Amino acid sequence: MTADRNAEGHAGKDGFAGFDPKSVEPYIVKDPEGLAVNLARAMEQLGKAASAWLAPRETGEKSDVFAEPVTDMVKTLSRVSEYWLSDPRRTLEAQTHLMGSFFEMWSRSINRMSGTDGDPAPPLRADKRFTDEDWVKNPFFDFVRQAYFITSDWADKMVRDAEGLDDHTKHKAAFYVRQISSALSPTNFITTNPQLYRETVATSGANLVKGMQMFAEDVVAGRGDLKMRQTDTSKFAIGENIAITPGKVVAQSDVCQVIQYEASTETVLKRPLLICPPWINKFYVLDLNPQKSFIKWAVDQGHTVFVISWVNPDERHAAKDWEAYAREGIGFALDTVEQATGERDVNAIGYCVGGTLLAATLALHAAEGDERIRSATLFTTQVDFTHAGDLKVFVDEDQISQMESNMQVTGYLDGSKMATAFNMLRASELIWPYFVNNYLKGQEPLPFDLLYWNSDSTRMPAANHSFYLRNCYLENRLSKGEMMLAGKQVSLGDVKIPIYNLATKEDHIAPPRSVFLGSSSFGGKVTYVLSGSGHIAGVVNPPDKGKYQFWTGGPPKGEYDDWVKTAKETPGSWWPHWHQWIEKLDKKRVPARKPGGQLNTLEEAPGSYVRARA
Repeated sequence: MTADRNAEGHAGKDGFAGFDPKSVEPYIVKDPEGLAVNLARAMEQLGKAASAWLAPRETGEKSDVFAEPVTDMVKTLSRVSEYWLSDPRRTLEAQTHLMGSFFEMWSRSINRMSGTDGDPAPPLRADKRFTDEDWVKNPFFDFVRQAYFITSDWADKMVRDAEGLDDHTKHKAAFYVRQISSALSPTNFITTNPQLYRETVATSGANLVKGMQMFAEDVVAGRGDLKMRQTDTSKFAIGENIAITPGKVVAQSDVCQVIQYEASTETVLKRPLLICPPWINKFYVLDLNPQKSFIKWAVDQGHTVFVISWVNPDERHAAKDWEAYAREGIGFALDTVEQATGERDVNAIGYCVGGTLLAATLALHAAEGDERIRSATLFTTQVDFTHAGDLKVFVDEDQISQMESNMQVTGYLDGSKMATAFNMLRASELIWPYFVNNYLKGQEPLPFDLLYWNSDSTRMPAANHSFYLRNCYLENRLSKGEMMLAGKQVSLGDVKIPIYNLATKEDHIAPPRSVFLGSSSFGGKVTYVLSGSGHIAGVVNPPDKGKYQFWTGGPPKGEYDDWVKTAKETPGSWWPHWHQWIEKLDKKRVPARKPGGQLNTLEEAPGSYVRARA
């Protein structure tokens, strides 16, 4: 009777069904022969993946550079270990903290299993990786979950409390610990993830056969590297159901095509709009589909929209540096706008690194007396890299020198390298869920236009990428007025035109604090706007969706946190606010323009440059 009461009380109080036969039923293998056969088939597919990985290395087509980041990680974490191991008292403190936490967890687990009262369990952490109810109800998985959080929190604390490390080393150590913690999460392994375990038992391992088949296909698709699929790419075709706003390619240089879009209004703003997207990604993030296309929306407001579509470079572009992109990209596009419309005055937009290039070009134009760009809008753009976020982890003299050495071989940086770096900023959301769903569950990813764009990575010319990393991330020369461009020392302080500086609240690539600080580098009036969400969703946020919000306030001076406290929040998209800002500068209108004007158009938008895949 006592045992029955304890069991009932335990189950009722904690929802813990550790001894209920029904709770373990889904974990019992019912077809061991079928499971064995499928495990063998999965290993066969894994062998095909290994062959696809080895093939380009045996022929010399690829050489591995795995040791470089691993070496840097080991060196960095060794600095943390040295601090804790150099003093026996600190070593004991670290060990005591970890073992004490494990002992408390062990005691709670024993008490729960015996049905006796004990110390209350810590509140459940909000982590969408652990939403399955058996992470709490099942004693084994509950123990694994708590052990993971204790260990990962302890590792974070070891980095956070380590003294005597320079800021860059400490930043790198924290980043590497997060990567290790994400990789070792029990959600990433079959035997420690209740949902994966149940699915494997229920299908007798058929999920693993499908998953390993997809794994082998992705290694083949990556030509010897894993190109993890995040969406069903077969459902999209550029120019057919993505990037379909009507327009013409009206000019072409070695580094870009210039697209002019067809007007959809009877009159248009006299001053054309030129968009300079990042060359790290392709421009059509601003034209994914008609419902969320910033380009189409701007056309519908009466802008004559021109967009730079950067070339997907190869070894022929190795020497194309920032001056080339400023002259043959932005300068060439400005010439094209004037030839197509007869207008010299232009409103310009730069997105991410495209915005950084635009800002540097504005400084160069100021030094040269070129006044064609009359206003500039910067989407999630850094010009001061003091608070540049986790991407700074990859930037120091040793890492840049090694990257430059690798780029000398091909003349460019492969787009997959930057794609991986961006994904690592949010590994728990952008890497490991796809690893689990694709290769362990055997599930095909759903079609998603934004992830299709994200997978369509581009290469970067060696000279361009080296200049960017050294001058911006490593030495922060643009904000200091020390950048040399076209033989001139350029300063953002000479840029007096109005600036609309958009940051996004949850941005991991251009943190809002960094964008805010960069506002003070310009010599004219800067309107700082903070949008909800992140680097993409905070920018691509059409008004009719009614999503997120944005904040406006006084001049971006003083401390970022103080500005946020007094900023006015407005529900919805910032797009109408930006358009009003543009019209206040100059709202004169003229009859709608034909793409190209007197120029001979080259081809239909979105052009051929954007179709070249890395």
